[in-house]
Amino acid sequence: MTTGRIVVLNGAPRSGKSSIVAALQQLASTPWMNLGVDVVVKHVTPERMRPGIGLRPGGERPDLEDFVSRSYQALYKSIAAHAQLGFDVIADLGHHNSYANIDGSWAQYLKELQGLEVLLVGVFCPLGEIMRRRAGSDGEYLTADVQGDIPPPVLRWQEEVHKPGIYDLELDTSTLPPA
Repeated sequence: MTTGRIVVLNGAPRSGKSSIVAALQQLASTPWMNLGVDVVVKHVTPERMRPGIGLRPGGERPDLEDFVSRSYQALYKSIAAHAQLGFDVIADLGHHNSYANIDGSWAQYLKELQGLEVLLVGVFCPLGEIMRRRAGSDGEYLTADVQGDIPPPVLRWQEEVHKPGIYDLELDTSTLPPA
């Protein structure tokens, strides 16, 4: 059996990761399994432990950090298991290492994927475009205040999510369509 391919998309919320996943799933001739943050947070993580792996940078919820670390490890083991069984996997995530108590280093989770075909993609989007997308969303995202000031958690995402930037490919979704 041939192992599946893995694409890991990393970027801030509203940068376009989920749109890329949807386009790939629709356009690819073979099925791609979506094992990203939205799936894990909305359908796997108990409500009392949310946002789980969607925890924002800044050490805001130290009580969740051990759970977040183990959740990421389990997610990467699951991604590897799917690929080892021949499934192509795409995962849209928002890795950062801005926690109060844990080392959220992406490298520790990537060890689970050793020996597999992995493409790490940095999904970039200018802050102005992210704020436009947040303002047009269903209300679950922080938006600018009436003076146009950007909330500190949004700024922290922009500052922290691409550290250390260990990508095979970088995409700017303000200039590229999801497909």
